[in-house]
Amino acid sequence: KEFEANGITHLHLVDLDGAKSGAVVNWQVLDNVTHNTSLQVDFSGGIKTKQTAQKCFDLGAQQIAVGSLAVKNQKEFVDWIWAFGEEKLILGADVINEKIAINGWQETSTKSVYDFLDYYFEEGIDYVLCTDVSKDGMLQGPSFELYRNIIEEYPELKLIASGGVS
Repeated sequence: KEFEANGITHLHLVDLDGAKSGAVVNWQVLDNVTHNTSLQVDFSGGIKTKQTAQKCFDLGAQQIAVGSLAVKNQKEFVDWIWAFGEEKLILGADVINEKIAINGWQETSTKSVYDFLDYYFEEGIDYVLCTDVSKDGMLQGPSFELYRNIIEEYPELKLIASGGVS
C-alpha cells in the first residue's frame, strides 16, 4: 500500500519459498497484493505447471516470470507462450558467469544466457527478467556489461535488468 501511495504502479513479486521448493507456496500473498492494491503484479517462484500458471493469473497476476521450467522443459514453456500469449510471460534468465541458474539460484546449468535467449526470442518471447546472481545483494552495482550485451544482441527485447541495484 505504501508503494502504491508513492506512485509505484508495478510490482515484481517473488515467492522465494516456492522457488526453493519447486512449487508456489505463498498463494495468499499474491491474492492479498492483487486484491488490495491496484499494482500491476508480475509473479514468480515455483511456477512449474500450466495449471499453476493459470491459478496465478486467476489470482490477479498480470504476468508471470518463469525460469527453471523454461530451461528444463522448453517444449512445455513454448506451449505456455501459445496458450497465454507472450505478453503474459516473462522469461526468467538468472545468470551466473553467463550461464543460466535455476531452482532459486541453487543450480547452474550448462546453457549460456545467449543460447537461452536465442531460442526463446525465436519463439516470440518479448519480456526477459535477467538477474546476475553474482551481483544480487552484493552492493557492487548491476552487471552493466551483461545487460548492454543483451540489449545490443536483442534490441527489440523488453529487458528487465535485476541484481546489484543498491
